Amino acid sequence: MSSVLPIRRVVLYKHGVGYFERKGKVSGNEALNLDFKARDMNDVLKSMTVLDLSGGSVSAVSYDSTKPLDQLLQEATIRIPESGSLTALLGQIKGARVRVRVGGKEPVEGVIVGLESLAVVEGETSVMRPFLSLLVGASLRTFDLLEIAELEFLDDAVRKDLEFYLATVLSSYKKDSKRMSILTSGTGERELFVSYVVEAPVWKTSYRILLDEQKPPLLQGWALVDNTGDEDWVSVDLALIAGLPVSFVHDLYNPRYMKRPVVQVRTEAAAAPVIPEEAYGAEGGDGGEMEKAFFAPPAPAPAAAPMRAMVSSVGGMARKGGRMREAAEKSVEVKTLTKEVGDLFEYRVDHPVTVHRNQSALVPILQRPFEGRRVLLYNRTTREKNPMACIEMKNTAGLTLEGGPVTVMEADTYVGEAMLDTMKPDDKRFVPYAVELSCVVSVEDRVEDGPVFRAVVSRGVLSVEYYHLRRTRYFVRNKAPRPAVFFLEHPRTGWELRETPEPAETTEGFWRFKLELAAGATPELTVTERSRGIRQYAFTSINVEEVSFFLSSHYIDSGLAESLREIIALRDRVTTLAQEAQHLTEEREQVFKDQERIRSNIESLKTGASQRDLAERFVTKLSEQENRLDAISEALERLSEERKVASDEVARRLYALSYSADLET
Repeated sequence: MSSVLPIRRVVLYKHGVGYFERKGKVSGNEALNLDFKARDMNDVLKSMTVLDLSGGSVSAVSYDSTKPLDQLLQEATIRIPESGSLTALLGQIKGARVRVRVGGKEPVEGVIVGLESLAVVEGETSVMRPFLSLLVGASLRTFDLLEIAELEFLDDAVRKDLEFYLATVLSSYKKDSKRMSILTSGTGERELFVSYVVEAPVWKTSYRILLDEQKPPLLQGWALVDNTGDEDWVSVDLALIAGLPVSFVHDLYNPRYMKRPVVQVRTEAAAAPVIPEEAYGAEGGDGGEMEKAFFAPPAPAPAAAPMRAMVSSVGGMARKGGRMREAAEKSVEVKTLTKEVGDLFEYRVDHPVTVHRNQSALVPILQRPFEGRRVLLYNRTTREKNPMACIEMKNTAGLTLEGGPVTVMEADTYVGEAMLDTMKPDDKRFVPYAVELSCVVSVEDRVEDGPVFRAVVSRGVLSVEYYHLRRTRYFVRNKAPRPAVFFLEHPRTGWELRETPEPAETTEGFWRFKLELAAGATPELTVTERSRGIRQYAFTSINVEEVSFFLSSHYIDSGLAESLREIIALRDRVTTLAQEAQHLTEEREQVFKDQERIRSNIESLKTGASQRDLAERFVTKLSEQENRLDAISEALERLSEERKVASDEVARRLYALSYSADLET
């Protein structure tokens, strides 16, 4: 026999899993069958806990293999075709011991000999009918198979093979279903507990906020749960966990094989007879012993105690009319008990919940007043012309509020919707739910550079520091007939505030300024920010006019200005020497060209008095040019030395300059 344990407790989490508990009665050695989807088997094998709470024991847990149906049926000793199943079955179990009962006669026990078809006369015709032959004692008896009212298998092996075959075929009808059987051992009726974790839809939350000028706002919370399983949740204890514990999928269901080394069989030729040699002496050898290591199996981890807390149910709102707030408060008596487990927070519904398979349900989890008020919140990037109507909400409910959509009601009327982030107790949030068209905002921007406040000279570079100034003017006009609390969010971009009122709040990305708006008021708020800027001037390329500018701007003093003028003069000397060297180099190149022309003319002159005179003139000219080349070489060498000395002096003086001054801002 087998029993089925109903679901008694469901705990849903925000990270896509559900914890399920089953409790029920088993008797004797009953087996408990549970069906799971194939994709859930890894989670079940990882998390299942089975306890016999009445002194019995769990002998084994078996589950369907991952083999395909065809392979599983091949392992069965029995085959039952789609048609002619009874005759085909009996034909396969010849020799099996059975008990048959025909009509109201006494049952007969015997051994199956076989089946045969015999002609039976019916009226004027004859038909073929199957007959079962049994060996009863020492006699052979035949029974019309169609007249047999009951046939019982007396051989346990045959009965188990048949049950295995039928269970395998049955499981194939649900192609995504795998059966797990829990085998128990004990006496009498006992209580069995089973728990496991499987994939489940994330539970969701939605809220209702009722605004009332005379009373604190009222917050209603609803949880949306989905039962996508193949079993109804009937009167279950439902708990909802807020938080994100670690969870993962690990493949435990599919068989895992290790690749082993293949050792080839060594084949050798037949051994020839061996004649041992005679020994000259005997020597003892050390014998080795095999070491054996024994490892005790790890102790089982203790089962975690189930987490429990309670949140009372909440009644629905009155549909319309001025009594909405009163009806909402009186609809259900609020009794909220909660529990924090580490970073997790649990809501437990204090009454049984029923959710049928493939259905969803709205479950009330919260109804409490909270500390809050209606305000306006302006953010230029959200909407440039108008602020948003918001609820400045402080979580004084004492519970962790999961994120979800919020519907806002005011004066018995729907006024907007919002999204709520997860809130811990005493957290504050702005909940914007509508655009406030009765308030208009305009913005002017201006960016300018402020005066230099610091000058530093180091390694031949002048660095001057100044401020970038950014002024943003907000013009607010409240056209509503009632006053309002106005919050303005100005982005934080790394600049510092100057000459601006202190913000009421500071967030990660904004400064939040607060204004009290009277009816018809048109206040103005100027936010001034500044950021450091820097400009650099290299002294290697400045001129006298720039030195005068630096001096008049108080970037440098008169002593440094004089040093810079000396450096400029020395740098001009280097330039002059370079120009002289360039001129001498050009002259030398021209002399080289003239010498080539003269040598060419000398080689072309023929013998004769006139030619000899001309050749002597060319030789004299070449001698003069050689003297000039020697003088140019000496001059270039001298100029190179002077220019190097002057350049080194310029570099030394520039590197030695050091100065700093703090200027008035």
